[in-house]
This record gives sequence, structure tokens and C-alpha cells, in this order.
Amino acid sequence: MSPSQKPLVFIISAPSGSGKSTLTNELLKLVPNLEFSISYTTRPLRGSEQNGKHYHFISIEEFNRMIAAGEFLEYANVHGNCYGTAREFLRQAGRKGNDLLLDIDVQGAAQIKRNLTDSISIFVLPPDRKILEWRLRNRSEDSEDVIQRRLLTATREIEEYDKYDYILINDKLEESVERLRAIVLSERQRRLDGPRSEEDKRYFELAESCRLANAREKVQPILASFSVPAPSARS
Repeated sequence: MSPSQKPLVFIISAPSGSGKSTLTNELLKLVPNLEFSISYTTRPLRGSEQNGKHYHFISIEEFNRMIAAGEFLEYANVHGNCYGTAREFLRQAGRKGNDLLLDIDVQGAAQIKRNLTDSISIFVLPPDRKILEWRLRNRSEDSEDVIQRRLLTATREIEEYDKYDYILINDKLEESVERLRAIVLSERQRRLDGPRSEEDKRYFELAESCRLANAREKVQPILASFSVPAPSARS
């Protein structure tokens, strides 16, 4: 992308434990000119986290000041902690000719979609509830109460899946990374004129298989495992 073009904004959301962080880290290694927006949060650091690398850790007073100053593209309160995406990251990406990747929850994604109607949204799903629970327990980070709360939150978030443009079922990591890469590259290709190579066509085909309308049937068993009723089909 040239600096004169408006950055593409990619939103990626997923229930905790779905492997979203691993997917985004792998994507950033493979796709050039793609920046990751590091969110601001009021929660304390955990373990080996570093300020400015995993999150920008700030006080609730500073967070409220940024809200009042209109500095956030989106913000939300999640489990008693505040998280937000600064507008400045979008401006910085545009100046450098890069696109922007946002890792945000369903509340934040809804705000971004209202503010940036041309943003591209991707929802990552686990293969089923049992696998998500196994992943949460395997991390050995959380108490039983926290795990149960995360599973309940996951059920609520999954109900929102059909508000996203693409659905990515994270079953096999390598294949999931390739599908995520295809979504980003095909969306970039959409705004370019000229013929498409065979590789471009392959990316388009792979990305289209993840588009909401084409992924609904594969999602139904996952919804059932969380006891989430299937919504009526939308265009």
C-alpha cells in the first residue's frame, strides 16, 4: 500500500483460548506492511508481559482522560478492566503505508464497524467447546472460577459470530494461518486493478471459503457444542 492510500483495517476477535494470539503472531511474520495495534489497558501486568509490547498498561485515570479527549477508536470494560484502541495507531499506519490489524473483543469490534464501515472483520472459532475448555485448562494460568467465567463469556461471544465478514475455525494451526493470510492478501488484491495471478486466485478461493455465507454450515456443530441456537440466515 502506498502512503496515499487509506489503510485497510482488519479486526480479529475470538473467545479466550481460541488461539488468536498465535494466529496473529504467525500472520505478522508472513505478511509485509501489516501493523499490529497494541491496546491500552487498565489491568495489571501478568507474568512476563512487557509494557508497550503486549499492552500499554495505564491507570484508570489516564484511560478516562483518553476517553474524554476522544483518543480511542473503541474501548470496552471486560471483566472489570478497561481496554481500548488508540486512533493514533491508524494514523501512524497510514503515514507508513501499512495496513492495521486489531485484536479486539466483540464489544470493540462492533464499535470499530460503526466507526470504520469498510473495516474487515474475522471471527476465530475453536473446533468445539470441549477443545476450548481443554486449551484453557492446558494453559495452567487460571483458577477454576476464571475458566468457567471464560467459557460462559465464550458462549456469549460466539452468539455474535454472524456479525463478522469471515469465520476462521482454528483446528489445525498451519492451515488456519494460511487461511488468515489468504483473507488479508485477497482483501488487498480487491482494491487493485489489473489481472490476477494463479496465486492470487488461490488466495481468493481460500478466503471465500471462510466468508460468513460459505462458513455457516461448518459453524453449526460448533454452535451446538456451546448450546448456542443457530441464528436465521442473513445475506
